[in-house]
Amino acid sequence: MATREATAPRAPTLRASRRYVGETLIKAALGLCALVSILTTVGIVVALLEPALEFFKEISILDFLTGTNWAPLFEPAHFGVVPLLVGTLLVTVWACIVCIPFGLGSAIYLSEYARPGTRKVLKPALELLAGIPTVVFGYFALTFVTPLLRDIGLNVEIFNALSAGLVMGVMLIPTVASLSEDAMTAVPQNLRDGAYALGATRLQVATRTVVPAAVSGIVASFVLGISRAVGETMIVLIAAGQQPQLTFDPRVGIETMTAFIAATGAGDVPRGTIEYKTIFAVGITLFAITLVLNMFSIRLVRRFREVYE
Repeated sequence: MATREATAPRAPTLRASRRYVGETLIKAALGLCALVSILTTVGIVVALLEPALEFFKEISILDFLTGTNWAPLFEPAHFGVVPLLVGTLLVTVWACIVCIPFGLGSAIYLSEYARPGTRKVLKPALELLAGIPTVVFGYFALTFVTPLLRDIGLNVEIFNALSAGLVMGVMLIPTVASLSEDAMTAVPQNLRDGAYALGATRLQVATRTVVPAAVSGIVASFVLGISRAVGETMIVLIAAGQQPQLTFDPRVGIETMTAFIAATGAGDVPRGTIEYKTIFAVGITLFAITLVLNMFSIRLVRRFREVYE
């Protein structure tokens, strides 16, 4: 009996019989990349948190978050961040009005209508917009879009939120289109074939079958586009101006959080002063907004994610 048990075949296992040095090195390199990403995020939080806490020791966080007058570099100083929040929201809304419908429409065309040869040409051409420096978009908004808006009868100021938001939306179209198209391409062809077999048209298949099936990836592309719009700097710094006004009129000049950080951090403010610490207070606020958007995106993706066998 003992001999039979000793010679019995072993149960199969999925583990490798021996570990290769190359695989170990690759795993270590990938783990190092993940660790660097985590440490970078932690370093950013630490760099922002200490000066921001020093700022909030002198300025009430309630006054900072609810004040409607932002003038930290003037006398008397005011530290109400609401005008910067409203300016950021205003530009982001106009950017979303452009990038979401046009980005999703481009994704639907590339995924459901374009032939393979056409897709190979149009998709790289669309993604080429993402490689253009944002400073170029900023001057394009200032020197072309603003005069164009005036020519068609809109009474916009030289620096205004409308031109900055529209051009930012154009810049974000490749982000929304590319991610949405990837999500729609991942939908199994069987779903399309089943819809066609039931008599659906191509438009019905695209809008009622493919888009709902890929909604998690599409929503993720929307949230990523919104996050990029909130964090965009050069376009708003050049085209939207530096006037922290509490207004929802896109025709006038405004100032966003990123524009304030870029303009104030140029080196004219003495280090260690309360004016200097406002950079970090605004930065930690912007970081918190982006974090909330990312958490919201993850929740939506998990809520609407479709898994296919």
